[in-house]
Amino acid sequence: MARRFPRSVILAAVLAFGITAAAQAVEYKRVNASASQISFTYNQMGARVYGTFGKFEATIDFNSANPSAARAALTIQLDSIDAGNSDANSELQKAAWFNTAAYPEAKFVSSSVTALGNNRYEVTGTLTLKGITREVGAQITLKPQSAIGVFDGEFILKRGDFKIGEGEWADYGVISNEINIKFRVVAPEQ
Repeated sequence: MARRFPRSVILAAVLAFGITAAAQAVEYKRVNASASQISFTYNQMGARVYGTFGKFEATIDFNSANPSAARAALTIQLDSIDAGNSDANSELQKAAWFNTAAYPEAKFVSSSVTALGNNRYEVTGTLTLKGITREVGAQITLKPQSAIGVFDGEFILKRGDFKIGEGEWADYGVISNEINIKFRVVAPEQ
């Protein structure tokens, strides 16, 4: 014979579970820019090259209980690029590359967030770079650490999609078309 539990026991268990689940929900709404980073790698004549962007602003509105309602935006100052040496940094400012005189910033705005399980998410949005807007998607992993959320993500940017490296630089055998963008956004719990 099945054992029956009084309704009060069942109600108490449901309430306790609900309070525990709600207590585990975490919100992240501010970004610690000094602890965050944007980097990239690409191949140049068969060698792997690493670089970073030093100036950017990021906003985030993420609640672990409702990730599909999350929003994020990122604005990168393109003249803050560090591709390893001053000659490369100067070259990347020119019209064939970023054309920072006309397009000083790159902007990403999220349009959807999909939970993949185990603190992994797919974030989709639009990236505007050099006057061209395209949809991009990034895989992100949230690593909660002592009242801080670390959002690590990456995606592949195809420079040909944004006319980066035109003219004599258009040969993907010299500089790869695929640029691996990695980012780390650090946000305190709210």
